[in-house]
Amino acid sequence: MENTKRVLSYVRRAVDDYEMIKDGDKIAVGVSAGKDSLTLLCALAELRRFYPKKFELIAITVDMGFEGADFSPIARLCEELDVPYHIIPTEISKIIFDVRKEKNPCSLCAKMRRGALYGGARDLGCTSVALGHHFDDVVETFMLNLFYEGRIGCFQPVTYLSNTGITMIRPMIYMPEKDVRYFASKAELPISKVKCPADGNTEREEMKKLLATLERENKGLRYRIFGAIQRGEIDGFKMMGKMQGMKNYTDADE
Repeated sequence: MENTKRVLSYVRRAVDDYEMIKDGDKIAVGVSAGKDSLTLLCALAELRRFYPKKFELIAITVDMGFEGADFSPIARLCEELDVPYHIIPTEISKIIFDVRKEKNPCSLCAKMRRGALYGGARDLGCTSVALGHHFDDVVETFMLNLFYEGRIGCFQPVTYLSNTGITMIRPMIYMPEKDVRYFASKAELPISKVKCPADGNTEREEMKKLLATLERENKGLRYRIFGAIQRGEIDGFKMMGKMQGMKNYTDADE
């Protein structure tokens, strides 16, 4: 696929820096129909070919139960990549929107999706689950925690989940969203618009807009925030030297 070299440079560095992959691992990629998880799937499928630590790869989609969801394009992509594909049916959408009628559904939804994903991965004999959170997600999550919860925190690059025996990894933490978009477009990945009723109306979307506004007048802001997270060693992040692409931070939104 086009532009894989750049994607792999980000992913391999994160995998090496945080020792995300061990020899003999069986990794499940949590795949939605979005650009992030599909890009991660392609990257790990390519990395599998030459990485010195050998690992198996499968893809898992948690079917939220939204009407009209079609996963056949993802199934075709997985076939092209020679990655086994599994769909886990759930009624998460019904529980959240019809039964509980959640006004702020994102947190509960994420927990339920993760629970289904981790359980499915465990049942399929996986040692790890890979999620498609990228560089911008790191910064946005840190700022969301600061603004809305009054705490300094983020998600972890690597997390061992003792209740399932699964290790969660995030191999795209160094990759800016603009590079994810570019790769997904050039590779013509089968991206499908999220059908969630809350899509586009969340605190994360508001934070994304705020950061974009601040970045226009303060070039490199997101990179400086990311660097602060590393220097503070917040939630498992570590300072690994000059981050790849740092010299080009002024072009982050071009």
